[in-house]
Amino acid sequence: MFTIEHDFDATVITLVDEGGTPLKEDVAINAFEDCVTLEQFDTRRNETVTITLSMTQLRDLSAALDLPEGVYRIVRPRE
Repeated sequence: MFTIEHDFDATVITLVDEGGTPLKEDVAINAFEDCVTLEQFDTRRNETVTITLSMTQLRDLSAALDLPEGVYRIVRPRE
């Protein structure tokens, strides 16, 4: 299950783990104009961990989900 909310400066997507046990904590994805952050509560450290992706990293991640194992570089055509 997931939710989508539109805030003033970001779109927030929350992913809820509904799989078998043990369940993982919810993941909040915040899409800003210049970056995307992923947040998840870490029960071992008792704190929220945040990962920040640049828009280039997000584009690469999106492409990687559909590619076989290997090393890649996305080259954008010159305008």
